[in-house]
Amino acid sequence: MELTVDGFVGGVNGEIDWMFESTDEEAASWIVETIGNAGLHIMGRRTFNDMKNWWPYSTEVFAAPMNGIPKAAFSRTGFADTNTTRAIKDAMAENATTQLKKQELIYHGDSWTNARLLTGDLAEEIKKLKLEPGKDIVAHGGAGFVQSLIELDLIDEYHLVIHPVAIGQGLSIFAAAPTPFKLELVNVIPFKGGAVAHIYKRAGR
Repeated sequence: MELTVDGFVGGVNGEIDWMFESTDEEAASWIVETIGNAGLHIMGRRTFNDMKNWWPYSTEVFAAPMNGIPKAAFSRTGFADTNTTRAIKDAMAENATTQLKKQELIYHGDSWTNARLLTGDLAEEIKKLKLEPGKDIVAHGGAGFVQSLIELDLIDEYHLVIHPVAIGQGLSIFAAAPTPFKLELVNVIPFKGGAVAHIYKRAGR
């Protein structure tokens, strides 16, 4: 997850434009390596629908691991496709100069069309996924999905990229965290653009 220094993963309407200025090539490479080492990407319904409308057509550096690694998406209400949210549309507009029209791109969406769609109890489904062999599971926001993972104490390790900007108010992923909620610092990685990656593991794991 990428956060502001005052702890928000998005503005009050999900705005994420604040992260682009300090996401330099070094930070992007680290993020690509981190998500590329996963054996499975998991996310909630809204993020799944947004991402499957974007990454299969993208030429960005993040596209290869985002499209190549298997997916599992969670929803209690089904997976009818939706239009991309305003925040994602704004992010697309910011990066429009690096994109071609969809019809001019090769579609790389097999891992999206073949994604596992999970509708059971979140804790039980995550427990089953953790028992499967393979590499680490990487969870992607939205904020609501990650809040649920944190509230149920299902996350073993946090990779948080903190950007040098404060936005005053917005979406927090730790609002429903159990208390006390202790983390152990594993590593700190500063990037030239000003962002800093903090890696924590859940205390006692």
